[in-house]
Amino acid sequence: MKIAIIGGGIGGAATAHALLRKGFDVTIFEQAPAFGEVGAGVQVTPNAVKALMGLGLGDKLHAAAFYPQAVSGRHWQSGRQNFRIDLGPEFRAHYEAPFIHVHRADLLEILISELPVANCRFGMRCTGVEQTANGARARFADGSYFDADLVIGADGVRSVVRSHIFGEGGLRWTGHQCYRALVPTGGVVDYVAPESSFWMGPKAHVVTYYVKGGQAVNIVAVTEAPEWVAESWSTRASVEDMLRDFDGWHPDLRTLFEGVGETFTWGLFDRDPMERWSQGAVTLLGDACHPMLPFLSQGAAMAIEDAYALAEALAMHGDLGTALAAYEDERRPRTARVQLEARERGRTYHLPTEEEMARRDAEYARRAKDDPRTTGINTDWVYDYDPRDFAREIAA
Repeated sequence: MKIAIIGGGIGGAATAHALLRKGFDVTIFEQAPAFGEVGAGVQVTPNAVKALMGLGLGDKLHAAAFYPQAVSGRHWQSGRQNFRIDLGPEFRAHYEAPFIHVHRADLLEILISELPVANCRFGMRCTGVEQTANGARARFADGSYFDADLVIGADGVRSVVRSHIFGEGGLRWTGHQCYRALVPTGGVVDYVAPESSFWMGPKAHVVTYYVKGGQAVNIVAVTEAPEWVAESWSTRASVEDMLRDFDGWHPDLRTLFEGVGETFTWGLFDRDPMERWSQGAVTLLGDACHPMLPFLSQGAAMAIEDAYALAEALAMHGDLGTALAAYEDERRPRTARVQLEARERGRTYHLPTEEEMARRDAEYARRAKDDPRTTGINTDWVYDYDPRDFAREIAA
């Protein structure tokens, strides 16, 4: 089967790697002049670690990883701990995988490390996709086209492939604006715990965690924006604006923020879950079909799971329609739940008053007594999932 992948981000690269391992004829088309990722971190939760292990990339992933001690929730001003999930041996044994942090560029480098240069086409901006008698055709801005048995749209939240197959519309501005920054620390410092720390405040929250083996701290600081903000990871923002928006927050955060040399901002968008992802010889993957808010740390994880499942379905089913149906049946219910739950976290993380925050935190404390492993944020259903079970079910 001859397969074209539109988009060379984490989802597209993972898909190319997964399909090449299965022996498919794969070409990946990326509009940029080379593979590249922004200077930001990724929280790779156990479900995504299991997918990467299934892709044969476990050793490379672990070599680039920072292993946090816990996931913790803290009060924006006092620093009071509202919940804590220990990520030690018991956690790893239960989920059969660790919780790790990596730099996005390092993760992309892992995914492309085994891609032959001949399978990668750069400077290719897709302008449309259409069905053909024998498959599908992708068209590009330079006037060229590429015919394939299957075209996979892994081209992000504003997917050209999706719009040509399913039409425009449906993209939802959530009212959230996110600052991102990377602060070199040269190692673990006393004002940033070696954890995935969620600082929750009125109509805002901040997540901090180490990447680059503990040599830098990744900052994701989310506020509510009064007007539309562009969905672009490359939009520069003012450090002064960032400091002003988080004025009065805990001194440790202020110390960290004062080390920011440059910051970027982007608007957060999502969509309602789609009823289908495939039509004829075209299908979608990652943000192209299930863009989601980052509040469950599952954007990259869902794309990597998609890549694993799609490759398994195509390898195990001789008929394309049957394979794509199996892929969607496995992936759509899960990604829809993650989309909607991440949207709900956008509400609970941003409660407007101290009274509402106190009630939420009391509920976290109550749940922590019932289940110390997941505490109030209830992530068992996310982390328990093992995409490798899908391959075992198909084989059985």
